[in-house]
Amino acid sequence: MRNYEIMFLLRPNLTEEERKKNIDAVRSIITDNGGEIVQQNEWGRRSLSYEIARFKEGYYCDYLFKSPHPVPTELERKIRVNESILRWLIINLDEEKERDRKMEKRRAKRNPSPTTGEEVSK
Repeated sequence: MRNYEIMFLLRPNLTEEERKKNIDAVRSIITDNGGEIVQQNEWGRRSLSYEIARFKEGYYCDYLFKSPHPVPTELERKIRVNESILRWLIINLDEEKERDRKMEKRRAKRNPSPTTGEEVSK
């Protein structure tokens, strides 16, 4: 199973019941397809950096989850048709860690640190 993060933004004009229904729908897509929610954060209603669909605010949700590969694809497919979700982003955290590890390795090659106690003259 791979580690993923999804952050999505709900319309601010939804009722509490509609908001819970949409959040539960995202959770059920993950769990029904063999995934496991590791951490869930609802940030609540916050102002946006720029207007999206004439809204200046949105309801933010962020989930960390483990799942087989097809789950993010299914999530994206169902989110695309849901008009209550303004924006979303799904990140494969395993790929991000691998990318960071490779970048750190490249940086170390370019700027080798001294292995002895001696200072390097500049």
